[in-house]
Amino acid sequence: MLNGKHILIGVTGGIAAYKSALLVRECVRAGADVQVVMTRAATQFITPLTLGTLSGREVITEMFPARPDQPSAQWTKHIELGLWADVMMIAPASANTVAKIAHGFADNFLTALVLALRCPLVVAPAMDVDMWRNPRTQRNIARLQQDGIHIVMPEEGPLASGLTGPGRLPEPATLMDRLAAVLGEEANDFAGIRMLVTAGPTQEPIDPVRYIGNRSSGKMGFAVAQAAARRGARVTLIAGPVALATPPGVRRMDVGTAAEMMNAVMREVPEQQVVVMAAAVADFAPANVASAKIKRTRRPADAPTLTLKSNPDILKALGEQKGRRVLVGFALETEDGVRNARQKLTEKGLDLIVLNNPLEEGAAFGSDTNVVTFIGPGGAEEHLERLPKSAVAEKLLDRIRPLLPSRSEHPRAEV
Repeated sequence: MLNGKHILIGVTGGIAAYKSALLVRECVRAGADVQVVMTRAATQFITPLTLGTLSGREVITEMFPARPDQPSAQWTKHIELGLWADVMMIAPASANTVAKIAHGFADNFLTALVLALRCPLVVAPAMDVDMWRNPRTQRNIARLQQDGIHIVMPEEGPLASGLTGPGRLPEPATLMDRLAAVLGEEANDFAGIRMLVTAGPTQEPIDPVRYIGNRSSGKMGFAVAQAAARRGARVTLIAGPVALATPPGVRRMDVGTAAEMMNAVMREVPEQQVVVMAAAVADFAPANVASAKIKRTRRPADAPTLTLKSNPDILKALGEQKGRRVLVGFALETEDGVRNARQKLTEKGLDLIVLNNPLEEGAAFGSDTNVVTFIGPGGAEEHLERLPKSAVAEKLLDRIRPLLPSRSEHPRAEV
């Protein structure tokens, strides 16, 4: 996949910069034409001479010519390279550079080049564990992913500080695999797959003003829809009341109540090969909805009593007519999480369930991060530490992919 490709390698300041030399060497060995761009801080960890020797090209470290006799047009080099490249990878990407890219800064050649790119950008963060876990860094990572930038998550292990945890730059082989994937080898692994995703809360009216609802922001479901569309799926997103933009390439339907979501899901599901029920559907609704606003009573004893009725169980209904499609549910639990999620997996006929606890740090309602456990076929558990929801979505799709039936097995699959 890399043979004959034009690859930009960005290097920023961090001890992991030594791995960039191995990455450049492997890209060249694979037949790629490599141009290295470094920040000033990166030159404190590895020399431009080393990377220039390995790439066969002069390394760029400054926006403007160092000498007056150099061509004045050199300052437009970031535009030229932005048009030249097939892909750019920044490895390692420091917390500082991640923040600059997330907020559109262009105060050095590397960040200016990022703004001028017309090709995919891959960012491989590397930093100490507490810098990585800092909420501001996590928000910046989530922002990059929302902008369609590919993130290679840091690995866990011993760090230069002596601490142990996530923050290590993956080995060059892993980085090479990701470059190949972005260039097309695996980027469309859901191509042609029809996927239905639900997201957000439902709101069950009490009267024309008030409702019963929950605190779901819809961010997790929207992240799944966006990631699936980016990987080639034909995504239909059924969303409860949320304040989120529709992901690119996604067909969206908005609903309000659990009954409306049930109707929309059942109408759309016959065409789908994968269903991901990430919505937080209300379990109960008022049995009687007042036609006018219920007025406040003067005496507390006269406060109205609210009688509830059970809402339709959308997930159970889907499980009863699942057929060969893949059905994924979410379990939001505040106690006995694994036990309750396993029970839900079995009772609803799911292929995979995603468990999370909103009381856990990093998994709160409205957060850009999540802490989840996947429980899959055979009851196998896989726990993920706190990650941006966009990264959780990618990992979820990675677990769904092996569960997909072949097209010939689906009654409405295209030939």
